[in-house]
Amino acid sequence: MAEAAVNAGLTATFALLMWYFNIFMMSRRPNKARKQSISYSKLLSSLLFGLVVMLGLAWIQQLILAHINFGPVMLMVEVRGILINLVFYMFLHLLQQNYENQHVSMELERIKNDHLSAQYELLKQQVNPHFLFNSLNTLKAMVESGDQESVDFILKLSNFYRFTLESRKLDLIHVHEEMDILNAYLFLQKARFDGGFTFESTLSKQAMGTLIPPFTLQLLVENCIKHNIVSLEKPLHIRIYEEQDKIVVENQIQQKKGEDNSLGVGLKNIDLRYSHLLDRHIEIIDDQKVFRIKLPFIYEHHHH
Repeated sequence: MAEAAVNAGLTATFALLMWYFNIFMMSRRPNKARKQSISYSKLLSSLLFGLVVMLGLAWIQQLILAHINFGPVMLMVEVRGILINLVFYMFLHLLQQNYENQHVSMELERIKNDHLSAQYELLKQQVNPHFLFNSLNTLKAMVESGDQESVDFILKLSNFYRFTLESRKLDLIHVHEEMDILNAYLFLQKARFDGGFTFESTLSKQAMGTLIPPFTLQLLVENCIKHNIVSLEKPLHIRIYEEQDKIVVENQIQQKKGEDNSLGVGLKNIDLRYSHLLDRHIEIIDDQKVFRIKLPFIYEHHHH
């Protein structure tokens, strides 16, 4: 019992010393970035220190138990010390790497979120400057011709940009608010194109109560008008309706000559916003006759 107690006590002392020595070794950070692989110089230092400590403890053990000849078993004692040291070193190395990996992952996630937030804020600020330019040209022509609706045009243009200022800082608004923005935009476009397109909306009350990123429908309708022929001889028909929990914006394809069939900044903008807010993408359907964009419903209880 005495031999077992001395042996256990010295082994526990060795284990405790090596545990804290390895912690001390691993906590010493070099100036350069830490590598993910094992530091063999530190491992060798730990093993050499362990051998010295084990020799010292074995000498103390021999003083306490002088009647035992430790010569034949000294190799076994040193091997036991090396194994204990290796287990401690590898365990602490794994703990350290796990902690550092988690720290790096959290930092990367933070940077990613900051980047996405900055990117999304930039997306919300994008308003097509050509629209203002075209609207002012239309207003100029209306004023010069004495058009009685020029005052209404100015009011609608003012309302549209008031909506822009009020909604630019919001991530989501209700669809019925988005329809107010769209109606103001359509009034301005009808004054410009004078019956060159028709618009129909059959959204239900439920769809009107869902949420949508600001200026989504306006950008989609703007894309319809921008990429297709709009004329009295060949009017463009634009529809908005709902289908299987999705808002659908549809128009027949009558592409302008020289049009490169690009999806445009507006469509990419909308897809990025849905990806950021809902982690989903919009559906784009082009059968060469009709062009459709499907937007997933965003219910209010999903938004936090």
